[in-house]
Amino acid sequence: MAKRKRIYLDYAAATPLDSRVMKEVILHFKKSFGNTMSLHSFGQAAKEVLENSREKVASLMGAQRDEVIFTGSATEANNFALKGVAFANKSRGKHIIISAVEHPCIAESAHWLGLQGFEITELKVDKYGLVDPKDVEKALRKETILVSVMHANNEIGTIQPIAEIGAVCRKAAVFFHTDAAQSFGKIPIDVDKMNIDLLTASSHKMYGPKGAACLFKRKKVKIEPLLHGGGHESGYRSSTVNVPAIAGFAKACELCREEMASEAERLSHLRDKLISGILTEVKDTQLNGHAVKRLPNNVNISFFFVEGESLMMQLDLMGIAVSTGSACSSKKLEPSRVLQAIGLKPHQIHGSLRLSLGRQTTKEEIDYVLKVLPQAVENLRKISPFSR
Repeated sequence: MAKRKRIYLDYAAATPLDSRVMKEVILHFKKSFGNTMSLHSFGQAAKEVLENSREKVASLMGAQRDEVIFTGSATEANNFALKGVAFANKSRGKHIIISAVEHPCIAESAHWLGLQGFEITELKVDKYGLVDPKDVEKALRKETILVSVMHANNEIGTIQPIAEIGAVCRKAAVFFHTDAAQSFGKIPIDVDKMNIDLLTASSHKMYGPKGAACLFKRKKVKIEPLLHGGGHESGYRSSTVNVPAIAGFAKACELCREEMASEAERLSHLRDKLISGILTEVKDTQLNGHAVKRLPNNVNISFFFVEGESLMMQLDLMGIAVSTGSACSSKKLEPSRVLQAIGLKPHQIHGSLRLSLGRQTTKEEIDYVLKVLPQAVENLRKISPFSR
């Protein structure tokens, strides 16, 4: 009996390691094992790889090399951005603004800061998940020290008007941070043109290895380190540096720089084919997020009268891997904060699926999904406890 082909449509959770990146990682596991803080030749060789990698990562976002601080994950970078800026600038004020659709590591960091005496304002979004720059302007106060709005949403794929929000913050002399973990390497980013003061990026969302991420920080931004010790990363992040993973991150950035435009066009076509096919072939469905201002690889659909987890498991049995929301919180029983924020009703939230595409996704795979998905939904609706 032939083994069923597995179709991976959860690239928003984690991407497979590109074979070209893997060669780079293995190379540096072998030759760049020295500690970058060591003064001997082995340490300095690793240091050179680190700084060359920093240059490549910075280049993809239009930043200077010394403005990139490497971290172990996007979660760490986001914690660093919020907590580090909060404690370094508390003499100026204790007011921080985030949006209602931020990743849990931003929302939870903000909540924790609220327990430490900071005041948090959470901005509402419209039905597409968009933040209105005018709402940011209205929420600003004399005591506001930081605004954090993600570039593109991890669940519904909506792309925010970052340049406009950044301009509002720049005019008010308030630091602006954006979590670009989902967008970095997929769509163009220029920190100067987009008025960004701090930016989070992640390797494993763009075909690089896990364990490598970064925080872009302008030189003018005062920030307090979370980790203290040997003074790595110019004193901002003490911890022995994972050179092979960072070298892989840099290689992934090089590849994205070369292939981003053509890959975005290819994925957008497949994305639109999948969206159109589902909405046409399956009744009682709706697209979540903005139809146009959307990541090229993101599809989020609500299937009414179906439980999303049941549909996800049914598809998994058919060889198709999808998600019911953010992989970082999908094991929790609480409904999605993002889908609540855009005004979905409980039955729409519980029946939602996220299908995210990537480099290995083919037209044949999309055709197969569109072939089997309608029947899977119909089978579940026959036994669904939700009324039609």
